[in-house]
Amino acid sequence: MDPRKLSALVSSLVSQLLLLLPIFFNSTNSNDFVSDRNLFSVLNYLLSSQEIAATLSFVSVSRKRKRTQCSESDSEPIVEERDQELGHRLGDDRVRLGLTRDPDLFKACFRMKSSTFEWLAGLLEPLLECRDPVGSPLNLSAELRLGIGLFRLATGSSYPEIAQRFGVSESVTRFCTKHLCRVLCTNFRFWVAFPSPEELKSVSLSFEQFTGLPNCCGVIDCTRFNIVNENNGSIDSVAAQIVVDSSSKILSIVAGFKGDKGDSRVLKSSTLYKDVEEGRLLNSSPVLVNGVAINQYLVGDGAYPLLPWLMVPFVDVVPGSSEGKFNVAHRAMHVSALKTIASLKNWGILKKPMEEELKAAVAIIGACSILHNILLMREDDSALCELVGDYLVHDQSSQCYGEASLEENSIGKEASVIRDALATEAREAHVSSLGRQPRDSV
Repeated sequence: MDPRKLSALVSSLVSQLLLLLPIFFNSTNSNDFVSDRNLFSVLNYLLSSQEIAATLSFVSVSRKRKRTQCSESDSEPIVEERDQELGHRLGDDRVRLGLTRDPDLFKACFRMKSSTFEWLAGLLEPLLECRDPVGSPLNLSAELRLGIGLFRLATGSSYPEIAQRFGVSESVTRFCTKHLCRVLCTNFRFWVAFPSPEELKSVSLSFEQFTGLPNCCGVIDCTRFNIVNENNGSIDSVAAQIVVDSSSKILSIVAGFKGDKGDSRVLKSSTLYKDVEEGRLLNSSPVLVNGVAINQYLVGDGAYPLLPWLMVPFVDVVPGSSEGKFNVAHRAMHVSALKTIASLKNWGILKKPMEEELKAAVAIIGACSILHNILLMREDDSALCELVGDYLVHDQSSQCYGEASLEENSIGKEASVIRDALATEAREAHVSSLGRQPRDSV
């Protein structure tokens, strides 16, 4: 079978699966929800395979040919001539994108390796090319559309600067950026979906292996991104709440809150808080630790309240005490969230105030979060921050949003008992212990 026809078939099948994904998010049945998660895992595996990625790399040529109006009577030499012409055009696009340039320069422009870029272009091609501005069809390859949008996200360059660099109009750069964010946030949001109960087992085991604390299902934190107020030119901020695992993969993100809201208020305004409180998340069987039933929980910094499912550090601890050991383990887990935030702010568009409407700014934050997880899946560290200093800068700035809450002033007995049991475990485990066996469920 012609490899181009095969690639078009594979692309069509994958595209249809992706377009159907939003339907799964509307499921209200818990069993359906679990099966949906399994589907996401299978699809994620398929999309990450090198064979599928290699096949999809042909699709740009295949679909471009489909757009060319040609009759069945066209002779084979004419088709070959058109293929050659298209190949030259795509080759020109590759040069404009810098795909043949120095790898370090490419990473600086797109925050990913060229191999990841080409894989992503093949994956998104059916969706990037399915819509053009009304009355103004774009004669641009998927690679160039992706490159324009990624360059905006990666460098934060202005639309006029991008238009000049890529030889297109300013309106085209705006369209490509907006459409890329729309495609990622609509069709690939499952890449930042909260794990299924089965998947959470591996998340908690990973935390336990390097801290000794069992049943932790993620680290929660909140950060702010600045936007330029389009009415008066002042600088506003928008808050984004994330939950990450030990590898800094984003498990949940919600953005769009006013930046002057404290972390605790953002949490209570989020669907995550409601879902946990109403038993839809973190609802697996507890484990026994020092005679205390420990339910699944998250860890967060001192800006959050202490809850049975949210563990925060002790205040004014004695070094070497159980509380001190707990804080050491807690701090080690929290680094993964700080690393994620620093990596998100490594995207040029998020480093400085965004000259975008609030809705567009939220879509940009979501798109960069999805791209962050894609890079982790691809083992591409191009946009990841590894310097501890980057984390500490955020750690100090985030504390200014901390606020006292009723829960912090009157800690629930259940939450206090759970944290004390974990503190005792932290002391006995000695944070450096590895290879611990999973706890028995109650």
